[in-house]
Amino acid sequence: MKKNILPILALSFSLSTISYAQNVMTPELLWQLGRVGGETVSPDGKNVIYGVTYYDVTSDKGERNLYSVPVAGGDAKQLTTTVGSEYNVEFSPTGKMGFVYKGNWYEANPDGSAAIKLTNDSDGIDNVKYSPDGKWVLFTKNVKLDQMKEDLYPNLPKAHARIINDLMYRHWDTWEDGTYGHVFYAPYSEGKIDMMKAVDIMKMEPYYCPQQPEGGAEDMTWSPDSKTIVYVTKKKTGKEYATSTNTDLYSYDLATGNTKDLTEWNKGYDTYPVFSSDGSRLAWLSMKRDGYEADKNRIVLYDFKKGQAYDLTAFWDESVTSLKWSKDNSKIYFLENAFGTDQLFEYSLPKDLQSDSVNHMRQITKGDFDVTAMLGISGNSMLVTRTDMNHAAEVYKVDLKTGAFTQLTFTNKAAYDRIHMGNIEKRWVTTTDNKKELVWVIYPPDFDATKKYPTLLYCQGGPQSTVSQFYSFRWNFQLMAANGYIIVAPCRRGMPGFGVAWNEEISRDWGGQPMDDYLSAIDSISKLPFVDVTRRGAVGASYGGYSIYFLAGIHNGRFKTFISHDGVFDLESMFGTTEEIWFNNWEQGGPYWAKPTPVDYQKFNPKNYVDKWNTPIFVIHGQQDFRVPVEQGMEAYQAARMKGLKARFLYLEDEGHWVLKPQDGLLWQHEFYRWLDETLKN
Repeated sequence: MKKNILPILALSFSLSTISYAQNVMTPELLWQLGRVGGETVSPDGKNVIYGVTYYDVTSDKGERNLYSVPVAGGDAKQLTTTVGSEYNVEFSPTGKMGFVYKGNWYEANPDGSAAIKLTNDSDGIDNVKYSPDGKWVLFTKNVKLDQMKEDLYPNLPKAHARIINDLMYRHWDTWEDGTYGHVFYAPYSEGKIDMMKAVDIMKMEPYYCPQQPEGGAEDMTWSPDSKTIVYVTKKKTGKEYATSTNTDLYSYDLATGNTKDLTEWNKGYDTYPVFSSDGSRLAWLSMKRDGYEADKNRIVLYDFKKGQAYDLTAFWDESVTSLKWSKDNSKIYFLENAFGTDQLFEYSLPKDLQSDSVNHMRQITKGDFDVTAMLGISGNSMLVTRTDMNHAAEVYKVDLKTGAFTQLTFTNKAAYDRIHMGNIEKRWVTTTDNKKELVWVIYPPDFDATKKYPTLLYCQGGPQSTVSQFYSFRWNFQLMAANGYIIVAPCRRGMPGFGVAWNEEISRDWGGQPMDDYLSAIDSISKLPFVDVTRRGAVGASYGGYSIYFLAGIHNGRFKTFISHDGVFDLESMFGTTEEIWFNNWEQGGPYWAKPTPVDYQKFNPKNYVDKWNTPIFVIHGQQDFRVPVEQGMEAYQAARMKGLKARFLYLEDEGHWVLKPQDGLLWQHEFYRWLDETLKN
């Protein structure tokens, strides 16, 4: 690989010369922070490999490089400097560091030197994993199976059209192009991959692995004896694919070429297969109900000797994310949301796997932070990434006995040390049905309790996602606070971390109790003497954007301004234009033409309350958002203007449900605060 460190030097120079005149977070500084993402632990357990992405606003692109830091602590070392992004780090059986770069697999020395390109695939490969015996690699790549307009009419190259025959013709921000991600394996020997002998274990199947759109390397794994590949896919197409969440685990036998469905008996999501190191057991994450993407995520374990599956968390009143076995196979480590934070837990496997004692479960870490990923185990420590509302992700070491943290990377320390940060406070609020709701309150830097501050109610999306100690590069609470606002972020009904019932009480009640929870939160916090009740606003995206549209019709003068990003305005047209039909089927209780008509389409449809809109509103929407199509934002903006309200529409031509490009991101931030300056501060 040709070495070129100029892009990194340029970005580092830009970061070091930024103005800190205000001594607070700014949009420009936010976009120049390094974004840390974990990779793995070296085979000897002495180093952690991670990546850092920096964005260059001028080129409107990101650059990711690999780094290594000692587990014992010490200086980080940059391993790659080539222009482009390196990721998917795996160590080969011979100790080489493998990674994906520009769609191909490379191997280098552990220090990043002497990188060699092992594949030359024009279509690109991804999710590479070495077999434990060192004889194979598995990987994924896209395979063209369906004929598109270009295939049917090659003589009409200027006809920009799509011929659509079934549902799921687009997903989140991408149009279907006739290709499917498939799992392959190929011989590997002496640093060479024989791609000519690569085997597609899903040959001619119109299904995806990894699952779309967010699946990755966790969707496939080798058995410890290297004889079997287990992978995740949903063997459905068209309408059936669009209305189902029923992914299964499939086992492929290399010797016979036979495939077996391991989880045919389960009708919801089955994901994240992980073998014990002796191969006697397979653990994975599982949801029971088809069509419910936010169902309780359980740990299921299959014992091959006994031929039986066990639900290890049947007694546990919460959902699980991520799995990792202990070295001796006696424990399973996992991440889980707990009261507005994401924490590391362990499950000690009992002799009787049917035991329902909660004593087998132990929360290892506690505090106001999020453990965001497990990277690997070294001795008695787990290597993780961690965030909080004031700090982007860094790599930490966690003592598995005590839960004590040791910070290993300090990517953004220089930037954070030079700015003031606001305090973050937990408060508990009584809801209208006499339950306790956790509310995060974020204060401006240099907060003065003798003054009164404009205050923002933050409405989270999902709808079943959490307001935890996450660090967002768009909805950044530190940046909001730095602009002089108090932020009120409720953990309203529908969020994980407070029990399964609390999580589920939002479905088919979008405009009911969750809205009451929002209002309970802002009403309670507004009693504090430093909250200016004449200058309150509400902001949110996705379901949070829906919340803004709904609150605009029921807030009874509480708010002076609103901002909605990619929000749902009309549940009927949303059902008719979105792609993941299972979502609306579950959340609203079926299609709008069902008899009787589900209550959401009438009682909880924001468009039905536009007659009561009387407050300025800023609408933001991306053209490439196929999850909540752009017409939702257009309808809301048009309604506001026809009502004669002060309104603004930020239309982002190249963005989907998220804002990913640096210049679009900076524009978003500046327009966000310009609107608040116009409608709330003054």
